[in-house]
Amino acid sequence: MKKLLQDYKAGKVDLSTVLQKIKNLPYEDLGFAKLDTHREIRKGFPETIFCQGKTIAQISQILQKLPKDQNILLTKANKNVYASIKKTYAESTYNESAKTVVIQRYTPKKKKGTILVLTAGTSDIPVAEEAIVTAELMGNKVEKVYDVGVAGVHRLFDIKEKIFHANVIIVIAGMEGALASIVGGLASKPVIAVPTSVGYGASFQGIAPLLTMLNCCAEGVAVVNIDNGFGAGYFASLINR
Repeated sequence: MKKLLQDYKAGKVDLSTVLQKIKNLPYEDLGFAKLDTHREIRKGFPETIFCQGKTIAQISQILQKLPKDQNILLTKANKNVYASIKKTYAESTYNESAKTVVIQRYTPKKKKGTILVLTAGTSDIPVAEEAIVTAELMGNKVEKVYDVGVAGVHRLFDIKEKIFHANVIIVIAGMEGALASIVGGLASKPVIAVPTSVGYGASFQGIAPLLTMLNCCAEGVAVVNIDNGFGAGYFASLINR
């Protein structure tokens, strides 16, 4: 909206164009989706496209309607979705582990603090990568340390200086999810716990670590949903901002 008004004032667009753009605010109805065109104004980051359950045709139509000067994040995207997007958006990149597609039109200004991402195990990395892609696209400096779970807790103590100096910490764990409690007990900064669906039968596809994290007795630990790396990265960015 700000750019539109500036362009009108500078004579780059005429009044009819401005009125047409305003008509499609605050959302644009595509029938199968209602695009939240005001989200960047309200939240500081545009609407993210959740690809799971959407057809490639639907995703393409949504992309066509989003502003051409915004960075765009697509989550839960498979290789077929990326291959289709790449044909039209040459600048798009794919993180196969995170299953994210990023269409980056500009480099966001870096925020001062550091977001530290920790995983309990190697199997938790895909969720961590989704959090990292999200946080970096929102202009954050991110550090990551993988495989420092409680089965070998001495590995965690070797990086305690990183824990002490981070502005926000994202802890990602499956199995029983105990890592978040330990990090929460060490850190003076906010901890965002992410349960993953990694684990044997009694972990109930992430429910066991979710309950462990919700029952955490360490102060300053918040919990997002199972496998929700995007939500953790977004929330960490809001805290860091």
